[in-house]
Amino acid sequence: MKIFLFTALIILLYFLIKKAFTNTKDIVINKIKINGHGPKLNILQLSDLHLEHISISPNELYEKLKEEAIDLIAITGDFLDRKRTIPKLVPYLKVLNQLNSKYGMYAVLGNHDYVLRDQNLKCLTDTIERYNCKVLQNKNEVIHVNGNPVNIIGIDDFSTNRSNLETSYDGIKPGTNLVLTHDPNIVLHMKKYHFDYLLAGHFHGGQICYPKAYHLAKMGKLARMNIIKGFHMQDGKPFYINEGLGQTGINIRVGSRPEITLHELSLAVAHNKASII
Repeated sequence: MKIFLFTALIILLYFLIKKAFTNTKDIVINKIKINGHGPKLNILQLSDLHLEHISISPNELYEKLKEEAIDLIAITGDFLDRKRTIPKLVPYLKVLNQLNSKYGMYAVLGNHDYVLRDQNLKCLTDTIERYNCKVLQNKNEVIHVNGNPVNIIGIDDFSTNRSNLETSYDGIKPGTNLVLTHDPNIVLHMKKYHFDYLLAGHFHGGQICYPKAYHLAKMGKLARMNIIKGFHMQDGKPFYINEGLGQTGINIRVGSRPEITLHELSLAVAHNKASII
C-alpha cells in the first residue's frame, strides 16, 4: 500500500511540474489603452527576459508581434544574470530590430543584470546598445511624436539602490513623461516627480502563486500590498507592472503567465484610466 501511494504521489508530482513548465509557454499579449485624445504612442513592453529560463524563441516572438504597429520598444530590465548567456541575447535583439519601431528601442537594467560586474556588465550594455537599444541608467532622452515632445526617463534599479530620481529627471523639458524602470516600488517615492505613465516589471506576477505568492513579501511594500502585476495608480499617476517573459530560479509558472504588453498611450492627457483588451 505504501509503495502504491508513493508511486501515485510521484506521478502526480510529475504531471504538476510538467503543467507548471507548460505554463511558461502560455504567453498572454495584453493590450492597454490609456484613454484620452490627441496623438497616440504605441509602445511594446517586454520585461524580465531571464534568458537562462525563457520558453519563447526569437522567431516565435517575432511571429507574435510582426503584425503589430509599434512606435517604441521598452525593455524594463532583467535580461540575464550570467556572462555566458550574453550571446543568447543577440537573436532577440535582432528580431526586435526587425519590428522597425518608429522611435527606436530603450531599456533599463534590473537587479539580475547587476549580478554581472565591471567588464561583464559593460559587455552586456555594449551588446544591447550595439543592436540599437539605448540603455538609460538614470538618464532621459526626448523624442518628438507628431511634434509633441515625449521624455523617456530611465530610472535605474531601485531594489539594488541604484535609482537616482534627481539625476533621472535632470534637464527635463515640458512634455509627456514616460518612465521606464525595473522595480515598481520606486513609485512610492515619486510624489514630487511627475510621470504620465510608468512601466516596470520585477515581480513576474508572482511566478509561483499557489496558494499565494508569499515569497514576494521581501520584495517591498507594493508586493506586501499584493500589487504585483497589471495597471495601478499611485498619487493619481498611472503605472503598469509587466509579468515578464522569462522565469527565475526554475523554469515553471503556477498562477501566472508570461506576458507581452502593447500600450497605446495618449500624449495629450496626464490623468487617465486604462482598459485591457
